[in-house]
Formats: sequence, C-alpha cells, structure tokens
Amino acid sequence: MKILTASLALLTLSATGAIAQMNHNMDHSDMPMSAEQMEGAVHAKAVINSIGDGTANVSHDPIPEIGWPAMTMDMTVLENAQMMGEVTDGDEVTLMLVKGEDGMYAIGAIMPN
Repeated sequence: MKILTASLALLTLSATGAIAQMNHNMDHSDMPMSAEQMEGAVHAKAVINSIGDGTANVSHDPIPEIGWPAMTMDMTVLENAQMMGEVTDGDEVTLMLVKGEDGMYAIGAIMPN
C-alpha cells in the first residue's frame, strides 16, 4: 500500500510539472499587461466554436488552477489580446486567461495548437 501511495504521489508531481512546462510555451514578453495580470494568468486547452467582436465561444478542458470544470462558454476577448497565428471556428487552441479587477477571467491571448 505504501508503494502504491508513493507511486501515485510521484505520478501526480510529474504530471503537474509537465502541465506547468506545457503551459509556459507562450511568449508573453510583449503583452501590454501588468505584472500582476501576467502572474495570475492561467492557460487552458480549448476549441474555438465562434469568435466575434470582443467575445469568443469556446469549449475548454478543465482548468484546475481556477476550479473550472470542462465547459462551453462565451468569454470576453480583451481589446489588446494577442493572437498568435490564424484562428478560425473549430480550431484547437491554447488560451491565456487573465483575471480582471472585477474577478472575471477574459482571454488575453490565443495560440493555435
């Protein structure tokens, strides 16, 4: 039983490190956001269902950092959001979500996968 518990703990730590490394592949160096916004930013894998003026409808994977389960939702796209390539409906992407002063998360960057 101790071996199983130790193995599960090691697997969890390994997975957490891999996710953290995967989530930091975006270059944020030229983004016009405060250090506080960048520090609190989270990344999520998603599919763009539709994108329009200032909003995007996305189906995202669970985002454990902020306690969100997988869901489909409309999200605000920040006016200065960084688009890291061509994105169209149906594309799989990585989103960078930034928490606003109102406590709500909005899309600060979109990168095609």
